[in-house]
Amino acid sequence: MGENSLQAKMRGTTGKGVARKIRAEGLIPAVLYGSQSGNRAITIDPRSLERVLHGSGSGMNTLIDLDLEGSDSVVLIKELQRDPVRGSYLHADFYEVDMSKPVEVMVPLHFLGRAKGADFGGIVDHPVREIDILCLPREIPGSLEVDISELEIGDSIHVRDVSVPAGVTVLSDLDLSVANVEAPTVEATPVETEVEDAEATSEGDDSSSEEGEKSQGGEGD
Repeated sequence: MGENSLQAKMRGTTGKGVARKIRAEGLIPAVLYGSQSGNRAITIDPRSLERVLHGSGSGMNTLIDLDLEGSDSVVLIKELQRDPVRGSYLHADFYEVDMSKPVEVMVPLHFLGRAKGADFGGIVDHPVREIDILCLPREIPGSLEVDISELEIGDSIHVRDVSVPAGVTVLSDLDLSVANVEAPTVEATPVETEVEDAEATSEGDDSSSEEGEKSQGGEGD
């Protein structure tokens, strides 16, 4: 078996109770979609899956050689559920791929350099951190590099500016911004408030003076 190989076993029943029992045994429930035999309920070792994903460098786009009780197939992860607190794997969905047909996947963007605008207080923002592409399974890139070092304040890089390898088709909206440098936010000086406070204080002093004059006048009467 290769370094991206994963062993799986068939499971005959499904349901929350069955899933809990499977996890108690140190395994997790999973489903294999797109198989010539139809969708199949299986179990896998989450530790083995983690080793494959972390060791490949391709993350969720890792091509996995799935050994299902002697039947081999190449699969991609369709969905991976984690425990929200511990981060451990709870459930996995795989789909079998035809190596001769293009597949649609999301590929992360890897940003390089420091934007020039950041040296002048500009704020670098990344509205999009991955894009949707179409290519043959063996041509899926681990990531796509985006150099932001030349960005000044007010500049942007869009999906259409991202370089992709030959054989890769970008499916995401080409007008989407993947990186931009925004002008720093300047807090307005509260001049008006200070003036209003000064006027209020002045009016208060005048009012106190008038009351004092009236009071003195009354005592004189």
